Amino acid sequence: MSFTTELKALLSNRYSENTDVRNQHGAGFSYHACMPPDAVVYPQSVEEVSEILRICSRYRVPVIPFGAGTSIEGHIVATRGGISVDLGKMNRIPEINTADMYVTVQAGVTRNQLDEALKGTGFFFPIGPGVNATIGGMAATRASGTNAVRYGTMKDNVLSLTVVLPDGSVVKTGSKARKSSAGYDLTRLFIGSEGTLGIITDLTLKLSGYPESVYAAVTSFPTVEAAVNTAIRTIQQGVPVARVELLDATMMRVINRYSGLTYREEPTLFLEFHGSSGEVERQADRTRSIAFGFGAEGFVGEEEESARERLWKARTDAALAVQTLVPGCRLFSTDVCVPISRLAVCITETQRDIAESGLLAPILGHVGDGNFHLSIPVHPDDPDALAKARAVNERLVRRALEMEGTCTGEHGIGIGKLAYMESEHGPALAVMRSIKAGLDPLQIMNPGKLLPPSPF
Repeated sequence: MSFTTELKALLSNRYSENTDVRNQHGAGFSYHACMPPDAVVYPQSVEEVSEILRICSRYRVPVIPFGAGTSIEGHIVATRGGISVDLGKMNRIPEINTADMYVTVQAGVTRNQLDEALKGTGFFFPIGPGVNATIGGMAATRASGTNAVRYGTMKDNVLSLTVVLPDGSVVKTGSKARKSSAGYDLTRLFIGSEGTLGIITDLTLKLSGYPESVYAAVTSFPTVEAAVNTAIRTIQQGVPVARVELLDATMMRVINRYSGLTYREEPTLFLEFHGSSGEVERQADRTRSIAFGFGAEGFVGEEEESARERLWKARTDAALAVQTLVPGCRLFSTDVCVPISRLAVCITETQRDIAESGLLAPILGHVGDGNFHLSIPVHPDDPDALAKARAVNERLVRRALEMEGTCTGEHGIGIGKLAYMESEHGPALAVMRSIKAGLDPLQIMNPGKLLPPSPF
């Protein structure tokens, strides 16, 4: 009997070797070449995931967990073939507990689905990447998004996980308590592990109370330095800003053209404040004063929900807008994160690199926590542009590491940032390899991702 025979017997019509299905599960949103798995399976329960891994472990078949396929750095490409485990059918929300402020979800629940389920409860889940990712995928890649400056990232908002290990055994990490000092923090070990240690099947998440009042604002500046310094000063003065996003002049031009807007085509901050009516008014007033001190031109605010949604649509349309610049392109997206005091220098030096390369590479960033992104439209048939993009990315990452930052603030490693793990982590990389070897001795879980091959 073969592993395909056993999987087909277990899953019946939820096993596919269809070429289109395989290709869909071997690409994602990245510029990396498609590497399809040998087959795709669709489990519906923890027990089925467990049995799939038992079978794959017995035959030493690579396993690639799959959520919505929205990752950027090649997390889901099948570098060695194998089986893509699509968790999309595991999309139930078993419990919403407002008394204890948590929700339990299966890994295939999407961000938009969770938002819809929480409507009317008075609570929300604050982690929101710019795409409709699955919650399991968000945990596996340690996602964050525009609210991270106030509410943290996935690692700060997950109470517990159910994880199926490579041998098929099932473990639960954490509890429904808000804190614990009992043993190793296995929850955070699996958050950000990119499917290399096991498959996350269930998550219990912290909920945040929906604020009484929300105030959004947009303000433009003569220079990137002025915009970034406004964000830094706002954070340093203790203003609990919920969102603070930077879009450079190039990005503002792209968005205006794409969305038919008329914003100033200058470095711009999009901000949002949460709290009581009086609190958000004070927060906005303090930030406005700081912004004008750095030469801001206007400070347009909105409290009404539909107006706020229109304001933020410019930010959420950014990736789609950039893709229209080069017909048929794929986005070479990359990110770094540096200490906020170094952010303005990092961005301005990166802008010089972009200008010298001749590329279009709009910048946007979660500047409240020192994280920013480049979105470079590259046509698959233009190797020169791809080489230039790689060179800009190389200088960007090396600069961030020299500034004691990180090669990625939220995109993750996948295959795209493997080359920088040694420089960033040094001897700690050996500890990571030991953890991987202990949990996945057969090396079947998402091979070729997160950890570069050992030189020994």
